[in-house]
Amino acid sequence: QVQLVESGGGLVQPGESLRLSCTASRYPLHYLAVGWFRQAPGKEREGVSCINSSDGSTYYSGSVEGRFTISRDNARNTVYLQMSNLKPEDTAVYFCATRALICGSNYYTGSGFASWGQGTQVTVSS
Repeated sequence: QVQLVESGGGLVQPGESLRLSCTASRYPLHYLAVGWFRQAPGKEREGVSCINSSDGSTYYSGSVEGRFTISRDNARNTVYLQMSNLKPEDTAVYFCATRALICGSNYYTGSGFASWGQGTQVTVSS
C-alpha cells in the first residue's frame, strides 16, 4: 500500500499563500491519480483538487479554482498543492489520497481513493 505524508500546513493570514506537499513511499506517484481533500470541524470532507496520472489533467472544486494549483514533481515523488489568496473558509485539515490512473468525474467524493495520508492542518486567520 502506498504510504503518503502531507506537510506544509500552518497558520497564515487571509490573502497569504501556502504550499502543501504530499510525498509517497513504496510506490511511484506518477502511476497514480492524486487528490487533495479537506475537512473542517463539523463539516463533511470536501474534494479540493486532483491530478491524473495518464495525461496530467487537473481538476479543482469551484471554491478553490483560480486560487489553488496542483502539480507533480516525479523526481521527488511528490504532489504539491499551491494555495494562494487564502481565505478563512479554507481552514481545514488537508489530506492527500491516491487512486488508479485517473481522477474520475466523481473524484470529489473520495470514491476509489485507496491510500490516504494523515493530514496537515491549515488555519487562515487574522
